[in-house]
Amino acid sequence: MDKVAVSWSGGKDCTMALYKIMLSKNYDIAYLLTTITEDFDRVTMHGVRRQLIELQAKSLGFELKKVYIPAYAKNEVYEEKMKEATIDLLSKGIRKHVFGDIFLEDVRQYREKNLKKLGIEGIWPLWNLDTRELAREFIKLGFKAIVCCVDGKVLGENFVGMEFDEYFLSILPNSVDPCGERGEFHTFVYDGPIFKERIEFELGQKVFRDNRFYYIDLIPKS
Repeated sequence: MDKVAVSWSGGKDCTMALYKIMLSKNYDIAYLLTTITEDFDRVTMHGVRRQLIELQAKSLGFELKKVYIPAYAKNEVYEEKMKEATIDLLSKGIRKHVFGDIFLEDVRQYREKNLKKLGIEGIWPLWNLDTRELAREFIKLGFKAIVCCVDGKVLGENFVGMEFDEYFLSILPNSVDPCGERGEFHTFVYDGPIFKERIEFELGQKVFRDNRFYYIDLIPKS
């Protein structure tokens, strides 16, 4: 059985990729691999506190490997940090990485180009699935997620902090992908069929950053 690392943001798409990999029973999941913006101690892009991602990994029963990236890092810096992490995983016999990407060809090609340099194989459990059906499958399976970040250029502030559910899908503008595949929104998954226990948190302050993104602070309950 091949050892794999799962690219992990804490959101719904990587959760569904993990779920489908677990369901296949063809892989030994060795790590969840996440990037943390070191200046803020939060998941890159999603803005979720590191402690919540650690609680997720604990509830899921997998080891979390964290890669710390400086804020506003250039691609070269990001790639070097990820290369270091990948080489470390290679030393542990992990030659396959799982991604939750769905249809963005340029993103997949970028990943495959970097993986190929190190002899890593990418696995794409969600590739080319219908995003509306995938979103509804996530909900029907009993996963629970909250919208933690939205792109203010395509969605209003009121969308951040909402539950990712059928109502959320029903009010999305037609121009927005139901899975937010183009970065329109990001989520944090706090419960579901593969979680041993629910991740408890409180809603904190909403913040507008970089003149574009709305975030809501999710505060772990002690």
